[in-house]
Amino acid sequence: MAIDRNSLRGKLFIIIFGAHTRQGRLFDLCLLWLIILSVLTVCLESVPSIRTNYHPLLHTLEILFTVIFTIEYFLRVYSHPKPLKYLFSFFGIIDFLSIIPFYLTFILPAGHFLVTIRIIRLLRVFRILKLTSFVHHAQVLKTAIIASLQKITVFMLTIVALVLIIGTVMYVVEGEEHGFTSIPQSIYWAIVTITTVGYGDLTPQTPLGQVISSIVMIMGYAIIAVPTGIVTVEMSRSQPISKRTNSIECLSCGKAMPINTNYCSNCGHQLHE
Repeated sequence: MAIDRNSLRGKLFIIIFGAHTRQGRLFDLCLLWLIILSVLTVCLESVPSIRTNYHPLLHTLEILFTVIFTIEYFLRVYSHPKPLKYLFSFFGIIDFLSIIPFYLTFILPAGHFLVTIRIIRLLRVFRILKLTSFVHHAQVLKTAIIASLQKITVFMLTIVALVLIIGTVMYVVEGEEHGFTSIPQSIYWAIVTITTVGYGDLTPQTPLGQVISSIVMIMGYAIIAVPTGIVTVEMSRSQPISKRTNSIECLSCGKAMPINTNYCSNCGHQLHE
């Protein structure tokens, strides 16, 4: 269903959903700050000393944020050409879940713990990715990750086989008397060690086990760099033509234009200051 852009509903749609417009970008940026402040309020409220001294202020701020997000939610439903499509979309569900726990506390006395779900509204930050200047870069990253998927899968299967072998060897070397009570327990130690996390809850006691542990830790540093290198190579291949030829990339839509062009032929954005 088409919306008259000159009507109130149409103007609201342009502001709320039109991330390519100046008003839409301003709206999304204001929304981003409100989300951050709201999440910060929830986090501060969980600190006992702050909650004791500033509970009235934090509670008032939370009511204010909830009212703002509730109004914004209903404005989105009202201004969307297909309200049901928005209601059952990913961000529509996230928007609903971000406000409903606060109201449940008035209905269900035991539902106060559901307020912690409010922090899920931080996921709404991803709507900012709809800002035009970020779309192209997000696409480059997405293309690089998809192109790297097969190589990373092979790499991960190799790591799985490696930790199985290392875990089995450590189970034989250390034995149950040193805490390596089973092969799964030893595999857990191998994963913790090869990722250089090192919880320290399980450590080798024998000289041979310590030597193997040292080798595994050194291997861990090299292994961590492999996925990063794979994705980096694919990202360099995914760079737009404008990075490799005598052309300039439009910061608004990402289209490559000749270097001597002043305006983008796709969106009309000024290419040179």
